[in-house]
Amino acid sequence: MGDMSAISGKSADDGDDDLSAVVTAVLSGSRLLVAVAARSLGAVEDRITLPQFRMMVVLAGHGETKLVTMADLLGVNSSTAMRMADRLMAAGLVVREVNPHNRRESLMRLTTEGRRIVDQVMERRRTEIGAIVARMSAEQRRALISAMNAFNEAGGESAETAPRPLGWQDV
Repeated sequence: MGDMSAISGKSADDGDDDLSAVVTAVLSGSRLLVAVAARSLGAVEDRITLPQFRMMVVLAGHGETKLVTMADLLGVNSSTAMRMADRLMAAGLVVREVNPHNRRESLMRLTTEGRRIVDQVMERRRTEIGAIVARMSAEQRRALISAMNAFNEAGGESAETAPRPLGWQDV
């Protein structure tokens, strides 16, 4: 990490204090978001686990995906991804089919029910986050948009790749 004092005009110690305050704020915010995510899964937690839901979200964002690609995207080994996919297939949430362009590969995709669950959970998250954000002032909301966009960009996450509920429109 570069010397923040050159950017801010503050001493290096002040930069470290600022960095520490940012990290603390982000960690607090992440705890809140994890709690929101856990509550949003409440209605379907008897059917799927959080890691399985992550796989479903990736499929919702990427469409048909090879198992090896899925494992890479989730940061797990192929056998773990295969077990997750098998459980989701048994639950009727994912379909795995032979790739018509390469018969040695299989492609996974969400079923209609799988997509419905992703949409339902994401809408619950959206509603709860919306209620939290609604308690902020307009100025705080604008600052949050700017900060979160910068944070997401620095982390390689794009709002365009996030799954959206069917028929959902940006307001």
